Amino acid sequence: MGAKPRIAIVGAGNLGTALAVSLRRAGYVIESVIARRRGSSLKKAQELAKQVGASASIGLAVDSRAEVIWFCAPDGEIARAAQAFAAKGKWKGKIALHSSGALTSDELDALRRRGASVASVHPMMTFVKDSRPSLAGVPFAIEGDTAAVRVARRIVNDLAGNAYPIRKKDKAAYHAWGAFASPLFTALLATGEQVAAIAGVPRQEARRRIIPILLQTLANYASFGAPGAFSGPIVRGDVDTVRRHLRALSEAPHACEVYSALARAALRYLPARRRRNLASVLRD
Repeated sequence: MGAKPRIAIVGAGNLGTALAVSLRRAGYVIESVIARRRGSSLKKAQELAKQVGASASIGLAVDSRAEVIWFCAPDGEIARAAQAFAAKGKWKGKIALHSSGALTSDELDALRRRGASVASVHPMMTFVKDSRPSLAGVPFAIEGDTAAVRVARRIVNDLAGNAYPIRKKDKAAYHAWGAFASPLFTALLATGEQVAAIAGVPRQEARRRIIPILLQTLANYASFGAPGAFSGPIVRGDVDTVRRHLRALSEAPHACEVYSALARAALRYLPARRRRNLASVLRD
């Protein structure tokens, strides 16, 4: 296989789009963007294919010259797509990858049985509509067959990402860790907006005002780790302030639950004074 194999991307969603664009910029030939079905799926594939100089199709062409087929489909569809693709074309010597964070390379067993070398290659990055983050510096967790892992590591290196091995048994916990970093963190921010409303601050204004402290908190975490970045009433052991917080949050019971759960986590993992007193207030 050449230094930069031809690649087919299965799925033109947020991840597939960002990946295809980054691969193209890194000098890879994107042979085709494959849709699951006609309609909106095919339309997205056609739009992405136009951007990266590829063709768009439904299913993998029998005469495809792609050496790497990269599945960027939702988790529940990866195994079904692999099963459908296995019946078409020759797979011996090809590389099949998927980018699920929670699922292992075994989702591609149907292609492995046909002679393909398979791996899971997951970037620890968030992908949302209308955003195409750079993959430079992004950690990629990789596991699978030796040949596929070797190719995947080479591709990640060309993307200026960082490749790391992961054991199959660790993938679910690894993905849950990522959930704390982005989707659940976003849920925390959304909860914070509800609290801002209690304080008389509209949602759009709350988002604008909160950005400076968020950025500084991330900078502190990057420089000093979680214990060194932790501040506020819990680290000071300020029981009265925590009690006032809980009283104010009685107007937003769900937010109060989130606050209490995070405060208990802080008492377990982070520096705090008067732990017993704070724990008692949280129980009450």
